[in-house]
Amino acid sequence: MAIETRQRISIEERLKTVTEVAAEHAAQVDKKAEFPEAAVAALRKSGLLGLTLPEAVGGLGAGPVEFSEVVAAISAACGSTGMIYLMHVSTSMLVAAAPPPGMPDVLRRLADGTNLATLAFSERGSRSHFWAPVSEEVAWQNGVRIKAQKSWVTSAGHADVIAISTLSATGKGPTDSNLYLIPGKTEGLTIAGPWEGMGLRGNASSPMTLDLNVETGRRLGKDGEGFRLMMEVVLPWFNLGNAGVSIGLADGALQAAVRHCSGSRFEHTGESLAQLPTIRARLARMRISLDGQKAYLRQAAESIAAAGDTTMLQVLGVKASANDAALTITEDAMRVCGGAAFSQHLAIDRFFRDARAGSVMAPTADVLYDFYGKAITGQPLF
Repeated sequence: MAIETRQRISIEERLKTVTEVAAEHAAQVDKKAEFPEAAVAALRKSGLLGLTLPEAVGGLGAGPVEFSEVVAAISAACGSTGMIYLMHVSTSMLVAAAPPPGMPDVLRRLADGTNLATLAFSERGSRSHFWAPVSEEVAWQNGVRIKAQKSWVTSAGHADVIAISTLSATGKGPTDSNLYLIPGKTEGLTIAGPWEGMGLRGNASSPMTLDLNVETGRRLGKDGEGFRLMMEVVLPWFNLGNAGVSIGLADGALQAAVRHCSGSRFEHTGESLAQLPTIRARLARMRISLDGQKAYLRQAAESIAAAGDTTMLQVLGVKASANDAALTITEDAMRVCGGAAFSQHLAIDRFFRDARAGSVMAPTADVLYDFYGKAITGQPLF
């Protein structure tokens, strides 16, 4: 991990209890598209759900560097569990930045593992432009009434609290939005259908419909402040964590490929696959690419922690870069292992499929490259 302290050892010990359980159940989670109940239970017990929350509320007080390393390690064991964890931390940091006045104990419950959290931002109408909800709120007694169709909600049906977005009733444009934190079992919150994905098959990213009343005390931040919170708080943590998921998946695939190529032999020559120059060269390229992505992730995490001048570029670039690298590395892992990878028993096919999600997950890699290009040429992002 990142720091030479007693806390670092504590985080590593907590992480080991989670990754062992996650790895044990990963194949079953993928095969049956089951929510990783055992791994999430281990996360709740480990204290890692409060990794980045302040010690004052029962968290571990760690930062972006530790988070990026933890989410990568979890994802190398089970991509679905890594994504669930990423969404929880992103939501937790949003709540920490703008606590809802009507939920005074929520941060402690997020930190101690009582509450698993997730985000419900993307909508069918605005698709991958998650920052621009098309749903609208209308005044209702001591709060608002919201009707919306959310496209992708990780941990749907399993999260204890959900951060939702909607246009502000007093707003004038697509970025005048509000965020609310609601219980996962709120009346009027319905899962629209089961999750059957190509990859990340256990993260329960189902669409949800909202037709519910929400008290003003559950609002995160001031009226109309949703866009700012999404861009300044959620996006850095989400992009950093999403990059960590991609790097963890790529790392898992590389490790599996190295084991297979080192241990499998041609009977007629007695040579291992790794003794073929073409195989060695491809493994080398995979490792060099992965090391470069890990260094970029570390740099981005340190930049976010320091809130330096390069933070926005790092936020935009790190997810897109890691997403694309994971596509290439997991594909190369399939190629060097051949039919053994295709037959599933190496688990490389799972890493391959899981890695395909990152680049199409909002904000998509292509959108981030466009934003990055705008940023370096002095153009407004929105």
